[in-house]
Amino acid sequence: MQQRLQKLIANAGYGSRRWAEQAIKDGKVEVNNKIASLGDKANISDNVRINGRKINLNRYQEEETKVIVLNKKVGVICSNKDTLGRKSVYDLLPKESRWVMVGRLDINTSGLLIFTNNGDLANKLMHPSSKIDREYLVRVLGEVTNNDLKKLTKGVKLEDGFAKFNKVTAIKNTKAANNWYKVVIQEGRKREVRLLWQHLGLQVSRLIRISFGNIILPRNLGANKYIYLKSSKVKLLLESVGLTK
Repeated sequence: MQQRLQKLIANAGYGSRRWAEQAIKDGKVEVNNKIASLGDKANISDNVRINGRKINLNRYQEEETKVIVLNKKVGVICSNKDTLGRKSVYDLLPKESRWVMVGRLDINTSGLLIFTNNGDLANKLMHPSSKIDREYLVRVLGEVTNNDLKKLTKGVKLEDGFAKFNKVTAIKNTKAANNWYKVVIQEGRKREVRLLWQHLGLQVSRLIRISFGNIILPRNLGANKYIYLKSSKVKLLLESVGLTK
């Protein structure tokens, strides 16, 4: 069955779908010895070359959608390439599939990371139109007033645009220097949770993602450990974004 060329390239692990689209636009992709155009479709068995090098479109083809839940530790990066030699989340994953990450976490943030071998599922989960709640535990350094909490849910203007929490709940508000809050946000912009608090002159001293939609970080899952999501839950996750497989 023919599929969009950029989808086949991405699913085979040669780059993101956006990267593949750009490579096609730039005339770097050939299908059966003809320069490809954006919108072209191909079969897995077709002779596809990028920059003259033949690629294997069949190397990561899998029928079953798999989803992994990983508990990322502070200090582990989410990039699969690093010149500094730091540990990557990709070093922690099983090697039998090509894994696509759903929503990055910065090096100083711990908690829930989701990976799947289904690129379409990953794209749907990350797209803003899906409006999926992301829930975090946040330890904040500094005095937080009720007025501050109202501002955070009403919204503030950051350098990259308007941002807000959909919900902020004080877990235990004391007179200590640090207090914990639970926040819910529906976007995955870079460092957005930290920047919202910093906008009010408050510092985040610890940040943990505990849920993404209906997927909750298991309490008994150790740091840098992972589990496979049960097939019944994978099916519900697919259905939640309008996919069947």
